[in-house]
Amino acid sequence: MKNGTLVLPYVGEVRADLAAKDGRIVAIGEDLTDADEVLDATGKLVFPGGVDAHYHLGIYRPLEIDATEETRSSLVGGATTVLSYFRTGQHYLNKTGAYEDILPEVLQAVSGRSWTDFGFHLAPMDTRQVGEVPALVDRHGISSFKYYMFYKGFNLSADSRDAKAFTMSDEYDLGHLYQIMEAVSAAARDTGRRVSLSLHCEQAELMRLFIERVRAAGDPQTLKAYSDARPPLTERVAIGEATTLAAATACPINLLHLSSGEALAAATEARLARPDLDLRTEVTLHHLCLNYDELSGLGAKVNPPIRSALDTEALWAGVLSGKVDWVASDHACCLEEHKGDELWPALPGFGGTGLLYPVLLSEGMHKRGLAPHRVAELVSANPARAYGLWPRKGSLLVGQDADLTVVDPDLEQEVTTDLLLSGQDHCPFAGRKVRGWPVATVLRGRVAFRDGAVVGEPGGTFLPR
Repeated sequence: MKNGTLVLPYVGEVRADLAAKDGRIVAIGEDLTDADEVLDATGKLVFPGGVDAHYHLGIYRPLEIDATEETRSSLVGGATTVLSYFRTGQHYLNKTGAYEDILPEVLQAVSGRSWTDFGFHLAPMDTRQVGEVPALVDRHGISSFKYYMFYKGFNLSADSRDAKAFTMSDEYDLGHLYQIMEAVSAAARDTGRRVSLSLHCEQAELMRLFIERVRAAGDPQTLKAYSDARPPLTERVAIGEATTLAAATACPINLLHLSSGEALAAATEARLARPDLDLRTEVTLHHLCLNYDELSGLGAKVNPPIRSALDTEALWAGVLSGKVDWVASDHACCLEEHKGDELWPALPGFGGTGLLYPVLLSEGMHKRGLAPHRVAELVSANPARAYGLWPRKGSLLVGQDADLTVVDPDLEQEVTTDLLLSGQDHCPFAGRKVRGWPVATVLRGRVAFRDGAVVGEPGGTFLPR
């Protein structure tokens, strides 16, 4: 990599060449020579490959198809690693059982098809799976787990209260959450590593009340109605419950996809009230950039819902102040046929991984003055540190994986579904002009994406953490 500016997390920007051999970075310096292949990065920024830490492979389509088509889109956004959530129950493989049996099936479906390196967060849905946590950590390299707080009262679309049929579990309540936290905390203590629990924070009992009120008021089929039915108050209360239990069990936690100013405030208050608690925060691209007043239709139905423009600015303020630890896509390929024009049965989620670096560069660096190395921290280094991948991923350090993306900071493109190389047939970001795009993405020293197209064959591998 010649003539570029390297963007080093926690350090800054450095004009230097970079050399890789056998998949690892072997040198950083001036006027490096004797390479078999040279990428000219003149006028470009060279970032560590993004670590898209919130992802859903196989939630609505077969794992094999999503692995191929969606990780391809990740390269467009400069991501070279994806960490996908997986659980038993409805969606994904539509079954329950021991992860000891199911995880190999998942790995086999994705292996050989992913364009990025990949890992999994697993959700213990029943008591038996909670008992698997030590083995999943020790034998399989799974160091992060998940609990969905609203599943104790609703299914994924919030159009059914038959939660047990959806989760295929015994009890999925706060007692179950407490058991998970005990197991995760014990694993962290026993291994001396950061084993953590990620939380989707929405409070089911309050959701029931607000959904009933929205439907009684005429049941408008809009994204604003969906936000009113799952308002920020449900996030605040759930964050209070989760952080109280996490403090009681000394469990490291990650508060996922904070969607509102109120949710971010609740997370900030919890940090101040419990300084010994290992608590980290995530926001998504769509909660940073989309609001319900600017969108029509149901293509952007997602959990938690798209909020107001005031909420997007509150979240950006959190990014700029350092209250937000990382940004992810929450990528979930969901086709138009699964959305329709009825609010409640419409499936939630959509893709965004192809915009990971572009949105942070356009909206963060260009529009709000976010320094390039801070962008690298939010997109790559901080999630790598949180999920047991640092410094192999996210660092641009000699000896570590040669995962990087070459960005033209002034390249402006209008977002289209075709541009993102996803299998999804619509995009809530479509029509937005975004400035700052990867022109090449390199996975472990091999060019995997260049000038708008993938190169070669999928080369991603599973990452035990």
